[in-house]
Amino acid sequence: MSLIQTTFQNYTLTLALNHPEKANAFNQDMILALQSALKEAEQKDEVRCILITGTGGSFSAGQDISEMEIVQTTEISYHEHLRKTYNPLILKLREIKKPVIAAINGTVAGAGLGIALACDLRIAANDARFTVGFTGIGLVPDSGVSLLLPALIGLGRATEATFSNLPISASDALAWGMVNRLVPAEDLLQTAQQIAMMLALGPVHTYGATKKAFNRAILPNLADILEYEGELQEIAGKNEEHKIGVKAFLKKERPNFL
Repeated sequence: MSLIQTTFQNYTLTLALNHPEKANAFNQDMILALQSALKEAEQKDEVRCILITGTGGSFSAGQDISEMEIVQTTEISYHEHLRKTYNPLILKLREIKKPVIAAINGTVAGAGLGIALACDLRIAANDARFTVGFTGIGLVPDSGVSLLLPALIGLGRATEATFSNLPISASDALAWGMVNRLVPAEDLLQTAQQIAMMLALGPVHTYGATKKAFNRAILPNLADILEYEGELQEIAGKNEEHKIGVKAFLKKERPNFL
């Protein structure tokens, strides 16, 4: 099974996250496959827009938590993991000189949220649910969430959503500026494809230069923030709270951090 389903139509490359039995949670193979697909799209002149979505009922639940349980018994570094996986992925989404649209269906959480926030536009189904997710398993936000979420919805809202770990509804996401528009779930992909085609027929090189300007103005320290997130995650990953959170998550229980 391909973890990233690709289709090309109307100058648009659609990349569908395809791990539906785990709500499109990322394992390392899936992360590297998405990295590779983006690098290939960057090199192809016929690809003028990129659309990212998820198969099944979810965009992405973030990192596969079952892998974290295995990692806890090894010497694997969370910091090094981020350097090889999510950090270059988030940077590529921001630096690629082509428009990138996220078509967000169902659940989006954790690193999946970071990927969605790093895209240029977010079109969401009206039943989408956005959860920061990290603190629920005793971790700090990574994948650029610590920068991108406050930049989009404000520090106070970002702090509340992160500390509470409660989902943000699609309607609040729209009102707060996290997404560009909401559409009925059954119309999501068609609407996103129409927007992608409109952008693909436009001045793509100018869009790329505009992304560079926005990155310079709003996200000039993104690479530094990703590195700092990794440093903090290395510390959090060794904390007892993380072990408690992972065990509770896998048992579908509420964690007791007392």
